[in-house]
Amino acid sequence: MLKPGAKRFYKTASATTAAPFAVRLDDRPMRTPGGKPQIVPTQALAEAMAAEWETQGEHLDLASMVLTKAVNTAIDRIEPRRTEVVDELSRFAGSDLLCYRATAPRELVERQMHMWDPWLDWARRELDIALRAASGIMHVEQPPESIEATRRAIAQFDSYALTAIHPAITISGSAILGLAFGRGQMGAEELLSLSRIDEDYQAERWGEDAEAAAVRQNRLNDLMLAARMLDLLRA
Repeated sequence: MLKPGAKRFYKTASATTAAPFAVRLDDRPMRTPGGKPQIVPTQALAEAMAAEWETQGEHLDLASMVLTKAVNTAIDRIEPRRTEVVDELSRFAGSDLLCYRATAPRELVERQMHMWDPWLDWARRELDIALRAASGIMHVEQPPESIEATRRAIAQFDSYALTAIHPAITISGSAILGLAFGRGQMGAEELLSLSRIDEDYQAERWGEDAEAAAVRQNRLNDLMLAARMLDLLRA
């Protein structure tokens, strides 16, 4: 396993041009930290990973190779426990952010309705996921068939795409927003904005401190990486 700051041990990095798509360092195939072949579904993703390796200097900056890290996660951590991950993500539908509405002030209530209702309608129409929304913080019991429909929709993603939608669902607190993101219906900035209606409303009124702004930027960075990975998987 490579350590941070390890010396560059190869001259060139390249991507294979035919399946199975992979990165090769001086014509040597790559393996994950878990020892598995580092194979990816598309040539575009392999080329983007190869570019991460090719642009390294004398010493490797592993933190900069974000796509390589994400692919390793998909192969070593997500694929062996796919069922568990799908179950974990589908449970977000049981307490989906979009289903818990403010009771006041009126401006926030209307903003939530205007921005969240279309996505509940989309999930009902496109995925047969019918979730109930209510005002207040009391738990809303969702129909079991809707939780199962959410599970089926999430299970359609392969392990690479699951790696990308995992932060989308966990950061937003919404299985519906994560599914829309994973299916190319919204980008990273829209997803984050939809998940932060309450916080942004408060920031508009009282201002946003530096720590909250840093947290927001870190989350946006994670979502932008996820969006890039999904784009490369669709290429």
